[in-house]
Amino acid sequence: MHAGQIVLLLLAAVAAGWVDAVVGGGGVLQLPVLLLAGVPPVQALATNKSAAIFGTASAAVTYARRTKLDRAVAVPAAALAVAFAGLGAASAALLDAAVLKPLVMVVLLGVAAFVTLRPAFGRLPQPHLRTRGRVVAALLVSGMAIAYYDGILGPGTGTFLLIAFTSILGMDFVHASATAKVINTGTNLGALAVFAAQGHVLWAVGLAMAACNIAGAQIGARMALSRGSGFVRVVLLCVVAALVAKLAYDQFLAA
Repeated sequence: MHAGQIVLLLLAAVAAGWVDAVVGGGGVLQLPVLLLAGVPPVQALATNKSAAIFGTASAAVTYARRTKLDRAVAVPAAALAVAFAGLGAASAALLDAAVLKPLVMVVLLGVAAFVTLRPAFGRLPQPHLRTRGRVVAALLVSGMAIAYYDGILGPGTGTFLLIAFTSILGMDFVHASATAKVINTGTNLGALAVFAAQGHVLWAVGLAMAACNIAGAQIGARMALSRGSGFVRVVLLCVVAALVAKLAYDQFLAA
């Protein structure tokens, strides 16, 4: 890996940390750059997790210090996420990612349409939606289903978590993003533990990218907190568009 590739990786890590801290989806930046640098796919996915976990965790700490986290949701969901993301990573080799990508594209397009057509969605909290049944549903969706998906494939995990907490529990975008960071740290930890045990992580590259990921995450978290839900909404739509474009390229053009 030459100097130009290393610089590109570090710049991508800063940008990915920023995106992840605001709405999630930083992997759409980090993974392609790792692959362009010649890192094999499984090692690229594993190394991406080794960088992302530090940025996501640092963003979670910043959010926790400056806004009120729903710990009754965040803590148990994160614990579930560690286990189910690890299960997803362990079974990733048994499933064909190409089968999942069209479904993920459809879901992301639905998310984009929903957020676009409902401009008030996520701007203000709706505490009346937080019933016991909805809390259980949020735990199952975030800590199990989305976490398992993150272990298998990953793109858009943070975005899916944000939408889940906004739509199921009526959180505004800022608080949903804060809660998502805690669960996303859990999914990264579970998947990373499996990848590390399998020997797929390039630690020197991953830790260098982690430092840059933290820098980007700190900037992103502070911007989201200071600029509010309207800012997060705009970034969300941009990230969803980028994710759809990336998945479409992988599905129809790269092949």
